[in-house]
Amino acid sequence: MNDIPDYPFEVRPLSDSHGFLITFPDLPGCMADGDTVDEAIANGRDAVQSWILTAREFGDAVPSPGSGGEPGKFVQRLPRSMHMRLAARAKQEGVSLNTLVLSFIAEGLGSRETHV
Repeated sequence: MNDIPDYPFEVRPLSDSHGFLITFPDLPGCMADGDTVDEAIANGRDAVQSWILTAREFGDAVPSPGSGGEPGKFVQRLPRSMHMRLAARAKQEGVSLNTLVLSFIAEGLGSRETHV
């Protein structure tokens, strides 16, 4: 697969200041990391290729670049103590609270799908 579409991405520093995380809003759960921004982007291209190949293998739709995927709004009230713990963890990781919670959800869904 030589013609990987150019999907919009976000690059953020990892919390330990030793690398960068790249995510692709159009491709849920598609992410990679690297020691440098350039390495994260290169690894991200591999992640996009794998994401697309896997989606095609399972007959899933592949969003077009810039489509935003299939966004949905999810609002959840949390106990104050849980919100404080999540906010502290997000700050430690150097990401937004939304990004942290989304990564937890994606990780949980991914682990459940591999065990089904």
